[in-house]
Amino acid sequence: MEITEHYFKTPRHETFYLAAGNEDDPLIYLIHGWPDLSMGWMKQIGYLAELGYRVIAPDMRGYGRSTIHPNHNDYCQKEIVKDMLELHASFSTEKAIWIGHDWGSLVVWNLGLHHQEKVKALGSLCVPFGWGGHPDSYLDHIDRTLYPKEEYPYGQWDYMYFYYDNFDLACKQMAEDPHKMIKLNFTKPSEKYKGCFNAGIGAKSMTASIRKNGGWFKHYGFNGLHSIPEVPVDKDLISEEEAIMYGDFLEKNGFFGPNSWYVNGKLNDEYARELKKFTTIDCPVLFIQATYDSVLTKNFNTHNKMVCTQLTEKEVASGHWMAREKPEETNKVIKEWLEAIK
Repeated sequence: MEITEHYFKTPRHETFYLAAGNEDDPLIYLIHGWPDLSMGWMKQIGYLAELGYRVIAPDMRGYGRSTIHPNHNDYCQKEIVKDMLELHASFSTEKAIWIGHDWGSLVVWNLGLHHQEKVKALGSLCVPFGWGGHPDSYLDHIDRTLYPKEEYPYGQWDYMYFYYDNFDLACKQMAEDPHKMIKLNFTKPSEKYKGCFNAGIGAKSMTASIRKNGGWFKHYGFNGLHSIPEVPVDKDLISEEEAIMYGDFLEKNGFFGPNSWYVNGKLNDEYARELKKFTTIDCPVLFIQATYDSVLTKNFNTHNKMVCTQLTEKEVASGHWMAREKPEETNKVIKEWLEAIK
């Protein structure tokens, strides 16, 4: 199935996107998170198009070939959701299926809350309902057996507070070598290299010690807090060519945009309060838990059943990069869900 490249532009934003499938087929949007791109869905785009869907995978704002906006508040959820609504309006006035991963999941959840008239069904990989506001709201869900409060007051969410307290430093450390950063990020759970989100069941995530270490990379035992370790490309997740392309975009665009998604907790909470009252999501919802995601752990999944009235929950034995690491299993779960909701 041919995958084509496109741009959609409005006065406020330009979105680059990949597309596949017949233009009159039902729409599925695939929404990536940090620090991904539209091509992170390559193993799903063609597959879903072959099933009979028109598949759209955008580069989200701050990433790749979409607009890089200059202010932190440009990356609040309300603005990002508006990007997607404008993109969707260029294709259809009907409801669509929206599937997200990582921060892309939050976009999908917010569409389900605020714009049910545009959502036929939604799916989330790794991220349950309730993520994306200020991280203070996550603290009650930390496993205090694994993360004693005295030593790890913010648990696995410590890295988010580092963004709030040391945003420029976080960007500077990552920008030292974006290509190394990408290779370090896209790794499976292992004993040797524990990526940002993958430490295995019962193991502490590196994200719990970022503030104490003064940065991201001391965890790996390299000299200096600004030294990104050199790790080989994990070819089970990303090719050499993809790693170069990701790094090139981050070298060109910088980390300000992607990292700004993390520091809009106040605005995202205000967006949630616009609903005025408790709101359920009444369309079909698919949530896929990643067994070895050490940040978005099972004990964080406390709100799905409360909010979603047509919920399907599945699990894939993968790390955080589920769609890349276990594409066949992930695609099978999505296919079975799509068949069930037709």
